[in-house]
Amino acid sequence: MYGLYDKEGILRFVNQDKDACIAYAELFELNSTNYCLMDFANYTQKLKNTNLDQTLEANNN
Repeated sequence: MYGLYDKEGILRFVNQDKDACIAYAELFELNSTNYCLMDFANYTQKLKNTNLDQTLEANNN
């Protein structure tokens, strides 16, 4: 799943297809310097692999 963010960091569109996000940006005449794509599937997998308890514990020492 991909999300399209504008240059202010606001999520504007979410879709399973990267090309659909790009088409949405083109529809609103956003060029590639005014948006970024984020692959949520890879991002959420990275979060699942992070042990937050250990991270917090290391910061408390």
